[in-house]
Formats: sequence, C-alpha cells, structure tokens
Amino acid sequence: MPTAQIANRAVVLVAGPDAEPLLQNIVTPDLSALEAGEARPGALLTPQGKILFDFLISRAGAGSFRLDCRSDTAPDFLKRLMLYRLRAKAGISLEEQSLVHVSWQTDSPASQDDPTTVTDHRFPERVIRHYGEGARADTPGEAWHRLRVMHGIAESGSDYALGDAFPHDILFDQNGGVGLKKGCFVGQEVVSRMQHRGTARRRLVIVHGEAPLPASGTDLTADGRALGTLGTVCGSDGLAILRVDKASSARRAGMPILAGDVPVALAVPAYAAFTLDGGGEAETA
Repeated sequence: MPTAQIANRAVVLVAGPDAEPLLQNIVTPDLSALEAGEARPGALLTPQGKILFDFLISRAGAGSFRLDCRSDTAPDFLKRLMLYRLRAKAGISLEEQSLVHVSWQTDSPASQDDPTTVTDHRFPERVIRHYGEGARADTPGEAWHRLRVMHGIAESGSDYALGDAFPHDILFDQNGGVGLKKGCFVGQEVVSRMQHRGTARRRLVIVHGEAPLPASGTDLTADGRALGTLGTVCGSDGLAILRVDKASSARRAGMPILAGDVPVALAVPAYAAFTLDGGGEAETA
C-alpha cells in the first residue's frame, strides 16, 4: 500500500450548527450526499461560474467540515468564506500546518468512525486520504501525480489556473464535484445553463505521448492550430484541458495531434461519460 505525503496543502475547518446550510448554499457539491468517511471534490465559484477556489470536502465530525485546499490559496479562501458567513452560526478557521497523506492499492476502506481518514471519491480505485500524524510516507510525491494522471484527476495550479476554468472543464459534472440538482450556489446559473444547453466544449483528457512529453504549459496542436494546453506531465503521460470539438474534428480528418513536436493519443477518463468522436458534448445521465 503506497503512501505519499502531499505537499502544499492546508485545511479550512467550518464548524457549527449552521455549517452545512452555509456551505450548501455557496459551494458546488451537494452536501446532503456527502457521507462520513468520504471526501468529494468541490469549488467556490465566481458569479460568472468560474472556479475561484477548489478543494476536497469531508465531514470532520458532528457539524464540522474539512475543506482540504492548496496552502497558497488557503488564506484568501478563508477570507472569502468569512464574507459569506454573515450571521450564520459557524466558525471558520485555518489549520496552516496540516499534514496530508494519501494511500492507494488498499482493500481497506476508510473508517466512518475515524474522521482523520477518508476515501477520495474522485478515483475508481480505493484511495485513502489521511489527516494529521497517523500516516507515514514511504513513496515519493511523484507517484501521487502519476496516479492522478492515470485516472484523469485535475488539480488547480498543476492543470489549470484558478479563475480560468469552469467546473465542466475539469469534469466536475462527471465526478460529483457539482450538485446539478441541489439548487442554488454561487455561479449556479452559469453551470446549469452549460449543462442543459450542452455548451461545454473544453474538457480534461489523458494524454499519452509517443515519447516523453514536453513541459506543462505546452500547447496541443493539430495542423498548427491550438487545441489546448498540457497540465501535469509524468514522463510520456499527462493531462490536458482542450477543446474536444476541435480534437474530434482533427481525429476524424486523420490529423496528428502534437504536444510540441511529440505525437500524442488522447483518452477520456474512465469515469467520464463523453467521447472524443462526436461534438464533445457530455453524455450525462
């Protein structure tokens, strides 16, 4: 069971009688579906529907929620949450020195009685996230990024810039990161419109190169035209957010798709219900 420490993470705690309704009304995931012992992706959006902060959310005890986010964005995230708190009976605090580890290739689920371990539901295989001193790393952090790439799991900073991506771009509509039926949250009107009109064109895909891929930030192109940009790169594999309608057209025309000068193949993450052979619209249930 490999275990890696994830660097540059912080935890924002929201606790109190009004913690759940406060968060339910402003962030993207549906907290009524969040069980003890599990973590789900989420975001706080701008009113225009773009991701302002991303995080993993889990229950940290009765009336308490843990928002696991990037440490460099955590102070601003805390301030933004405080603006929304108003008169809600909820305390919001930052644990700046949080230790976050992740384990995989395990048959043992996280315990619902131990809020310091949770199952990361972004992955089709069992991945356990550990908070605090209870875990010890035996695997380099690079292995964690390879796991994310293999399963098509994007994170801000590595794969997209905050303020520049919609939830659909990083497949939150596919992996439970946005509660499309839960009602209002900040940016909900834009997200709902994209969903119902099928206007999502940028999507996260897995990239397999015929040789080691160039650096993150390199354009993916077909016939000299940009399709998108590489995010996380691990050797000859990586992630990219690209225009799937343009990628589909290039594939149908038999045009090679390149990352820099490296020919690549594109794959849709196993959990996602869209294809690269149509117009790029999601085939959601």
